[in-house]
Amino acid sequence: MSSPILPRPRHLVAFGPHGGAHTVAVRAGISMAVPLIVLWLTDHLDLSLYAAFGAFTALYGRNHSHLPRLRMQSLAAAILVSAVVIGTTVGTFEAREWIVVPVVAAVAALVTIISDAADLHPPGALFATFAVAACASVPSTPGSIGLALAVSLASAGLSLAIGVIGFAHPSARLRPRSTFSISFRDAIARPERVSTIARLVAGILIAGLVPTLAGIGHPYWAMVAVVAALSGPDATARLVRAGHRILGTVVGLGLAALIFAIDLPTAATITVVVALQMTAELFIGRNYGLTMVFVTPLALCMIELAHAVDGGALIADRFVETLFGAVIGIALTLLWRSRSSAIVDA
Repeated sequence: MSSPILPRPRHLVAFGPHGGAHTVAVRAGISMAVPLIVLWLTDHLDLSLYAAFGAFTALYGRNHSHLPRLRMQSLAAAILVSAVVIGTTVGTFEAREWIVVPVVAAVAALVTIISDAADLHPPGALFATFAVAACASVPSTPGSIGLALAVSLASAGLSLAIGVIGFAHPSARLRPRSTFSISFRDAIARPERVSTIARLVAGILIAGLVPTLAGIGHPYWAMVAVVAALSGPDATARLVRAGHRILGTVVGLGLAALIFAIDLPTAATITVVVALQMTAELFIGRNYGLTMVFVTPLALCMIELAHAVDGGALIADRFVETLFGAVIGIALTLLWRSRSSAIVDA
């Protein structure tokens, strides 16, 4: 059995095609901006985390025509809203930091199967696991569950509406039609999926439990990092994503430190969040590492919007946990090969 093909430096700096990313960026920006502005004007920015995850609905089906995209985004909205509710429910327990780890692992496994069955784009369980873990990290009450459901559902509904507005334009009817279908039989029949899901669950458990035992402030970042690192279609792609995650995060933390140092007012912070969201979407299909440069300060600014934070401690936690999660992803990629891959490489 040969070892995985290690990525070369050119893999880290390679750029994919633009692929109409500007239209997705505009949809994502509007979907994020409107809920945040409404929450700010009504003095409810503490609910902005729920709105942000609902707004991630706009990120799905970027290359699909309008009606298939609506179907895919509807499924994505159901997943994201459910993840927000599950995470908020976990947040009501005193032992939430321990409960969330197996819950995130279970959600990741289930959403991975659903993603395969529906051929979701973007694929995998990254956004769902992020939603569960982040919402669970916030101490909640039973009354918070209803608020989380309402805010995330309203935000997701807005994203769905924005996604179909363009259908009214005559040019939309001239676009090649894409398809959207769900087949669990095909997803389950893939022999490599059992190994892929088992590796993902193992990575989440390790990445979640170790930082929790160590008492690091935001263990969910390690879980998100390992999910991102293990989301590639093959060993080389997973190693590239892990490298992108580390390098992009380091540069992104420098940008976040600069933003925190300026001490922006709330309106300006919302503007920065929307700009970062749009910029990230411009590059997500081209280079994941460059995307992380913008996603990293975006995540930290979202936390700052919802709650008062110590910027320095937040940046330190983000670095340590992202590095740990990515290293776990690298180790599992190198050491855990699916049986089907081993046969091919033999």
